Amino acid sequence: MDHIIGTDRNQLQFLSLDQMVPEDSWARVIDLFVDILPLEELGFKHARVGKEGRPAYNPSTLLKLYLYGYKHAIRSSRKLAYSCTINVELWWLLHGLRPSFRTIAYFRKENAEAFKSAFRRFVLMLKELELIEGDTVAIDSFKIFAQNNLKNNFNQKKIDRHIEYIDKKVEEYETQLNESDAEDRKELLKKKISEKLSHRKRYEQLSEKLTESGEKQISLIDPDARNLLSSKNISGVGYNIQAAADAKHKLLVHNHIGESTDKRELATAALCVQSLLGLTRFKTLSDAGYTTGDQLYLCKQAGILTYSSPMPSTSPSDNCYPLSRFIYHKEGNYYICPSGAKMTTHAGWSHRPNYRSRVYKTKDCINCALREKCTQNKIGRVIERSEYQDTIDENNNRVIQNHDYYKLRQQIIEHPFGVLKRQWGFTYTLMKGKANVLSEVNILMIVYNLRRCLSVLGMDGFKKRLKDLADSFAKISCELCLLLLMLCAFVPKKRNEKYLWEFANYYTF
Repeated sequence: MDHIIGTDRNQLQFLSLDQMVPEDSWARVIDLFVDILPLEELGFKHARVGKEGRPAYNPSTLLKLYLYGYKHAIRSSRKLAYSCTINVELWWLLHGLRPSFRTIAYFRKENAEAFKSAFRRFVLMLKELELIEGDTVAIDSFKIFAQNNLKNNFNQKKIDRHIEYIDKKVEEYETQLNESDAEDRKELLKKKISEKLSHRKRYEQLSEKLTESGEKQISLIDPDARNLLSSKNISGVGYNIQAAADAKHKLLVHNHIGESTDKRELATAALCVQSLLGLTRFKTLSDAGYTTGDQLYLCKQAGILTYSSPMPSTSPSDNCYPLSRFIYHKEGNYYICPSGAKMTTHAGWSHRPNYRSRVYKTKDCINCALREKCTQNKIGRVIERSEYQDTIDENNNRVIQNHDYYKLRQQIIEHPFGVLKRQWGFTYTLMKGKANVLSEVNILMIVYNLRRCLSVLGMDGFKKRLKDLADSFAKISCELCLLLLMLCAFVPKKRNEKYLWEFANYYTF
């Protein structure tokens, strides 16, 4: 029995690229999708051809390359450039073009806002196709590493620790210098002291820069990156990516880069979703990290119904009565403790960084028989009530009464994170700066939504929907052209040709 034998390499063959790309290829979906995007309106550079200078690559060509590469976990500009020389689907998709890695890299760097606009436009297209409902939106975050390691990230405590260490070493070297008689040894010690003092000056400059910035930490390689605490207490410098997904088909509808924690991100994400989708009322699902009174209140004011997991109890000790045992009476503004005593407040508002609060206590704590079970504080049990406590209680009650509904959160938002990080390798970013990092996020979210649409509608169904959209856009463009022709009757004859030419350039895809 012979082995399987391939084709003779020297055999001349007549093939077309279209034959070599299957009808259900990912490349064909990208090609159809990008061709219906108004790239100039979205802000992509070189979308309109100039009259002078060297011809530029059409932004649609490079956008198609990125969407294809990110789907296959190819994000490096050099790897993308190499793929253009060996990948048959890319030969077909790019019409045989082979842009250099610099061209590919600059396109991603220079079109950060355009990528954001493209993602938002795609979300609106999905809403028009009735794939996004806007009734329930899940909000969560995931962390990625930045191009900045821990050694190049500093806070004031770390800077002070370095300075203290340097001072100790300098003191040791000076002591050795005074005790040493050998000239060679003295020269070596003087050199070490000089190096340590130069390092100390560098840390002093860092301390001044940190103070001027008003931030709590500073990163030297990527100034926007922050030291984040991820799961299992693993620390790393990176970005906290906030995301929102619609419940109907788990499609992503929003992203932004948040602060180190999620405490102040709920309202930002929810209000952005509301503005983009044009919603008046909808529901959000989020975990306990988002449950802060001021954020819940902002959502309530905007007509957004929050289902955010209640924060764990902050009782002083496991042996103490939980706060739920203390009954608040809104009419009289007082608490009744487990022993039946009335806890009142006499002071005004205490001002916290993001909210105001009042303190409630009672003198009956001194001789109370239940004191050991209630508190270990010398002055007795003290309760601090936020000005947003009513809003927090409303949210907590909704979650408790609708536990099965709240459990949908993980199904909606956790799966996209798994795809982005595990399947496509988005555990770190190749870019520096918030705007550029969001370029990668927006590309990946466009790719994810495209893949979800294929899963929901099937290849043929999704292609048909895209073609229908393209036809509707073309119809609108024709109607606008006809309207312009009618208006040209009222424009001086010499200017008609100029207006028609500019209009055609802008609205023809």
